[in-house]
Formats: sequence, structure tokens, C-alpha cells
Amino acid sequence: MKQRVRVVGIVQKEDEILIMKKSQGRVDGSPMWELPTGKIKFGEQPEEAIDRTLEEYLGVEVTKKTTLHDVVTFMAPQGSSQLSNLYIVYRVSLTTETKIRARERYSAYKYIKPEEMGNYRLDEASVVVLEMEEHVGAHVNYKEVANSATVYVDGCSRGNPGPSGIGYKIVGENGQVLAEGGEFIGFATSRVAEYYALKEGMQLALELGLKTVRFVSDNLMLVNQMNGIYKVKNRDLLPIFDDVQKMVQGFEACAFTHVAREQNTAADRQANLAVDRQFGLE
Repeated sequence: MKQRVRVVGIVQKEDEILIMKKSQGRVDGSPMWELPTGKIKFGEQPEEAIDRTLEEYLGVEVTKKTTLHDVVTFMAPQGSSQLSNLYIVYRVSLTTETKIRARERYSAYKYIKPEEMGNYRLDEASVVVLEMEEHVGAHVNYKEVANSATVYVDGCSRGNPGPSGIGYKIVGENGQVLAEGGEFIGFATSRVAEYYALKEGMQLALELGLKTVRFVSDNLMLVNQMNGIYKVKNRDLLPIFDDVQKMVQGFEACAFTHVAREQNTAADRQANLAVDRQFGLE
């Protein structure tokens, strides 16, 4: 499987984030925006690549410290296949006097507030990175800008192993809730519960006829395994993992995204409610 490695910068001015308009627009006339993004050239360190990217594409020289913020992995479509993406994310500090001059791959730029993101068509990578941000509130609807449905999944186990439940919430590309619920799955480990939650979310997405879907989980191991970063070696997980891999073929494109637990509260709540109902604790 091919892997694309990029550096991306989160440039903030007070409570606003810098996004760039791509020079090559879509054929339907709708412009595409993204966070400042660049390749790593041979022999370059990632921090050198982000500084060069900002100089080449934004016409700025980074005079303040650039700090590593996160490393994000996700899958995205490339023709009829899936492409593994690894984005090295930096926080970039610019002086207040810095003037940006969009050039080469970009034709314009804007500083916008998080709640305004739904007004712009952002590329999938930028959406994934922004969803990792701690300052993103629940009122920010990134489902619209992702241009795909989003399936939130979570599993819980009280005892690990112990009584376990799964939860899910499916949101359409326009922000409407298509399905939400949870089920008790018996006694299991938390890892098994997480995979059963993903399997149920996939099954429901297929039944709804969804073709382009982002699956969101707060379990980093599951996301990394689905993205091919780590192998599944646990015998209890392998049968479920194999089922999920077969179900992936039913989508035209899908991505697996890790988020913080507080960004997955709906699915978590449904998983715990399922266990409560089983024991009359609701």
C-alpha cells in the first residue's frame, strides 16, 4: 500500500485559523481550501520541510518557534484504491507584522474562526487535523466540510473483561443524524467491544446506502490497526477484524480517524446506556 507523507501547519491569529485556497479549483467551480501543506524533500527533516513550505507557498519566513503538535494517520481514496496518509502537524507562530503572500499552489488565504469552517470546502486531510484540535467545540459541524457521512463508534467494558456494550451515532454529510443507538454484547474485553462497535457502525452505514464514510473512534489502537500502521495479533480480535476488512470493500471510500474521548461522547453514552439497560440501571 502506498503512503503519502506531508507536513502541515496550524497557523493561528488569536482565535482564528489560517486556511489557504488551492490554485487548481474543482471542475464544478467550488474552490477547495486547506491548511498550509507541503511535501518532505529527500534529505530534509520534517521541521525543515514545514519552514520551507511556508516560505515557498506563503512567502513568509518563520522567525518564531515552530513546534511539533501531532502526527495523524488516515486512509483516503486514490482512484479505485486506498491511500495511507501520514501528516506531521506543526503549530506555527508568526509575528503580528508578518504579511502572507499566497503563491504557487495557493491563490488566496483567510483567517477564519472555527465555527465558520462549515462555509468552506476543506480537503479531507485538513478536516482530520482540525478534528484533533482541543479548541474545536461541539457546535462546529465538520461533517459538512468533510463532504461525507461520519460514523462515531465506541465500546465499553465494565471489568475488562466484563459486561460490555457498543454505541454508535451516524451523521449524514449535511449534519443530520441518520441513526443512533447501542447494544449489550455480553461479557468481553474493551478491545473486543471497540471492534464490535465498529462492525455494527459499518453494517448500519451499508444498510443506509452510504458510500463515502469516515469512521471516528477514540481508541487509537483500533484506528492505527484499521489504517495498517499496526497488525492485529490478538486471537479474540482477528475474526472480527477479518469481518470488518471484508465490509470495507462495500464502500467507495472510507477513512478511520482518531479523536479525543470528549469528541466521541454520543457513542460512549450509547454504549454505557446499553449496559445499564441490561441490568436495569437505566
